[in-house]
Formats: sequence, C-alpha cells, structure tokens
Amino acid sequence: MNKSLKIAIAGLGTVGVGVIKILESHKEMIAARCGRTIEIVAVSASNRNRDRGVDISGYDWADNAVDFAGRDDVDIVVELIGGSDGIAKALAGSSLKAGKAFVTANKALIAHHGAELADMAEASGKALRFEAAVAGGIPIIKSIGEGLAANKLNRVYGILNGTCNYILTQMEATGQDYDAILEETQRLGYLEADPALDLDGIDAGHKLAILSSVAFGVQTDFAHVYMEGIRRINSVDIDYAKELGYRIKLLGISALSDQGLEQRVHPCMVPLSSPIATVDNGFNAVVVDGDFIDQTFYEGRGAGEGPTASAVVADLIDIARGHHGHAFFVPASELEKAKPVPMSERNGAYYIRLHVTEKPGVIADIAAAFKDENISLDTMLQKGTERDGSVYVIMVTHETSEEHLMGSLERINQLTAVLDKALAIRIENL
Repeated sequence: MNKSLKIAIAGLGTVGVGVIKILESHKEMIAARCGRTIEIVAVSASNRNRDRGVDISGYDWADNAVDFAGRDDVDIVVELIGGSDGIAKALAGSSLKAGKAFVTANKALIAHHGAELADMAEASGKALRFEAAVAGGIPIIKSIGEGLAANKLNRVYGILNGTCNYILTQMEATGQDYDAILEETQRLGYLEADPALDLDGIDAGHKLAILSSVAFGVQTDFAHVYMEGIRRINSVDIDYAKELGYRIKLLGISALSDQGLEQRVHPCMVPLSSPIATVDNGFNAVVVDGDFIDQTFYEGRGAGEGPTASAVVADLIDIARGHHGHAFFVPASELEKAKPVPMSERNGAYYIRLHVTEKPGVIADIAAAFKDENISLDTMLQKGTERDGSVYVIMVTHETSEEHLMGSLERINQLTAVLDKALAIRIENL
C-alpha cells in the first residue's frame, strides 16, 4: 500500500464534522478502495473549544487556516469555510501556489473564481476538486464531466436548493402560506446564515454557474445568472398551479445555443407529469440533455452533513487514486467566454396572478395591456370574492417574450384597481 495521503481541514461546521466522521469510521474501507490511507493531520475553525461531537484532540490545530499552505506534512487542503472571498479565497490561492491539492464544498468560491483557481491548479500540477459544491450527495460534477463526456450537452436544469424545495413542498402539503412555513424552516435550521442566499435564488445561482462551466466548457459567469426567489409565492399560487396541472419548483436552467449561454434561476410551473415535479422536500434533482444520451435524471439529498461530506471524501479518494485531471474537464485556458443571453429574450408561456378590486372595467383594462404587447391569453380563472371586496384573477398566456410580458405587467401594475404587484411565473414544459 502507498504512503498515506495527509489532509488539513479548514472549517469544522456540519460538513467538516461529517468529513471527520466518514474518514474515521470508514478508514479501512477507504484505504482498500484507493490503495492508501487518508489521514487528517491538522484542523482549523473559528472556535477551538466548541463541542462538535467528534474528538479533534489528535489533530494539530491552526488558528489561521492559511498556515496549512506552508506545512510540509499536508498533501491536500480541504476548505469548508464558505464565502467567495476573504479567508476562503486566500486559502485556495496559497494552497495551490504551494503545491497542495485543494478540495472544497464552497459553491460561491468556485462560481466567482473557478477559472482562475483551475488555472492555478494546472500551473502547480495539483488537483482542484469541488464535487460537494453542487447538489450535495448527487455526484453530478463527475457524472457530467466523466460519465457523459462522449456527449455534446445542450441543457442542464434542476432543483438546486433543497430549502426552497422544502418550503414549496410544505406549503402544498399543509395549505399554509409562505410566512408560516418560513418560520418553521428557520426553526428547523434549514436556512443559510444569510437567508437571502436560499430565498432569493443566490445559492442556486452559484451552483448553476458551476454546472454551466462543467457541462459546456465555458468560464463560470455568475454575474450573468438571472436570479429570482420564492418570497412572493403564496398558497393561492400553489392551489391554482395544481388546478392547471402544474407544480411550482424553483429551478436553475442553463442552456447553450448559437445565441449564447442562458442561465436563469426562478420559480417555474412544471407539468405534474414531469419527473422533476415529483421531487419533494430537501431533495435536489438535476436533468442533463445531450445529443446521444437524450436525457438523464439524477436525484438525491442536496445538503446536510452526510451527503455533502460524502462528496468531499469522494474527491479525496479520487486524488488518492491518482486522478489529477482538469477541474472543469478541459484545460482552464480552453474554457470559452460565452456570450450571455439576456432574460428579456426568454420565450414561453406565463402564469399571471393579479389581486384586484372587483369593479367594472378592470378586466378590460388588463386585457388591453396584454393586447398592446401582442400577448394572447390561453386561460383566465376567477373564483369568489375576498372579504375586502378584492378578487384574485389568474391568467395563463400563450407563448410570448419576456420583454413583451414585462411591458404589459408594468402597465397593469399602474392601474388603480390592482392592489399588489402582479406575479408572473414562467411555465416550463420540461
């Protein structure tokens, strides 16, 4: 058996603790599978004395994780701190420059600096791995980069944030509104420290930028990911979606065409018959479309100690086996800079929810706003009157452009009878 592979772990939160548990409890099995032992030699975190439920007394402690880069007894630095810049970026750069392999679960770091770090890794001849940064326990990076390597891929999409999927699932299951389920979600500890990362689509946007790069061989371009969260979805939308034959899911969608790279994260109406419509609670799912495979579907837990730590350790095993290929499966210098496709060019059908005062002429004014933008309606629903004399009007459009739809909604929102800003949910017949 070859000499042991020695690692240092920066960050001892949920995932860091999970990595320790896996490496300690499966030590012999992992050694047998990769031909050498993987040994933790040092750790670092913000609080040395915190009780984490694992014994770290046998490892060296570093107050500053960047010190790992200068240690001769460290082969791989594992970064589980988070954040696109600060100590995480400093640790990545110093480790790779010092000739250490680098493994991370940090989606923000890779989404913002992936190409730069891949170039540094290649210059040092060391591995950069980030399987755990996308979809937790689903090995989607390896599946796309290796298992589907014989295909030209044209689209990748999926449920990339388990927290939002949990909220939408529970709203449907319980009939409660967004605020009530959000409170429960916070109590259960499912939200990021900054809830906006989950609720506004930022977390999913980071992951989508990484998937785009791996799938299409392009530079990560988080700056051009369109992001819209779930804060405005309410129980009315959940109910009407079901009546219309849909479920609401927050999806990340990326597609490469002759027009350029389309990257968007937003709530979608997906048909009840679609496999992705059946994915509930904290699960993630990713669908990949390619020329020879047609479509492949992957589902699993997208976060948490076990799934994410499992992905980190899988990367360590890969390196222990001597797999040191390109981080994005092509040389960093060959990652193309794709032309971004603006959201205004999206074409498709839309679900529109309007909350209006029930009085003569309102529907005619709304219809006129759609007519002036050449938008035709497929369906219009109106049921009962609220106690305050208002009513919800639900409309489904035929296919139109985002630019035309937003033009009509801007005009509709100015009507005095419209009580709340109109909600538009894109219909995706996936």
